[in-house]
Amino acid sequence: MKKTALLNIALSRTIAGLGHGDVVVIGDAGLPVPAGVELIDLALTPGIPDFASVLRAVLSEMQVERHVLAEELFQVSPPALAEIEQLYAQGLLGGRERLHHSEFKDLSRQAKAIVRTGECQPYSNIALIAGVTF
Repeated sequence: MKKTALLNIALSRTIAGLGHGDVVVIGDAGLPVPAGVELIDLALTPGIPDFASVLRAVLSEMQVERHVLAEELFQVSPPALAEIEQLYAQGLLGGRERLHHSEFKDLSRQAKAIVRTGECQPYSNIALIAGVTF
């Protein structure tokens, strides 16, 4: 049995298989999933699970070199932004890149997986770029 907090098999398997520079996207319930990209659908009902809980669980296992956010996130300022800023200040998200939302969706085509949450606040999405632990 695993000792870490992350119990979802598909998500744990995906993180275990990441290489340096691979992308994992955590998205709100409305983020489109491009054809050919694995969807790990955690959404149950609106708001469950919320973006922040999923992000914290992923960070419990994933080494992040940098993260990418849509510019629109800063304009709308959903609750997810406060959690992202706190984790960023703690050094858990590495460097930061900002893109227009359409460019963010283009980046999601390169993702190993998109993790769909129940979050229903616009632009509550983040792309995590895998780092290395050595």
